Amino acid sequence: MENLHFWISQYGYWGIFSLLMLGIIGLPVPDETLLTFSGYLIFHGELKLIPTFLSAYLGSVAGISISYAIGSTFGYHILVKYGHFIHITEERLGKAHLWFEKIGRWSLPVGYFIPGVRHVVAILAGASKLQMWEFALFAYSGGLIWAVSFLSIGYFFGKHSRIVLRSINQHIILISIIALIFLILFYIIKKYFYKKK
Repeated sequence: MENLHFWISQYGYWGIFSLLMLGIIGLPVPDETLLTFSGYLIFHGELKLIPTFLSAYLGSVAGISISYAIGSTFGYHILVKYGHFIHITEERLGKAHLWFEKIGRWSLPVGYFIPGVRHVVAILAGASKLQMWEFALFAYSGGLIWAVSFLSIGYFFGKHSRIVLRSINQHIILISIIALIFLILFYIIKKYFYKKK
């Protein structure tokens, strides 16, 4: 927390933006802790609500967009060239693209809440050639929900936000499994009704 406070006090909103951008790309930045602490600082009047929210949201959007660009620019070619070492073929990449179009795009907003997953899912979306507008729709709306959620925890829970954050991190795997089950059920139901028509 002391390091985050120093960074924010030195670099302000630009510091929040750049840290979150780098964290989403995959650098070891405690993203949720940064957002929660920023919410806490809003409550205490050290930061203003709108600039903090914009810095956080735009930082997450920038980070996930860079990851998507890396995936779409280099990911596909690297996977085609070297993928056979890990049993990835062009046919499997084609299937990944279809999966992203049908249900995989929902992993973009859900992936924000799972540390480690959000760093990879945008690269996979780019490598599978998911269209930019679809990527933006799901990824940017997920970033909005993610930023608001953790800023709110810091703002409303204050000093107790660490306990809340720890509890969320402990149950994130269970929450992710439940979310994945709902996504699969949604896909099955949608496919079933589509066949009936």
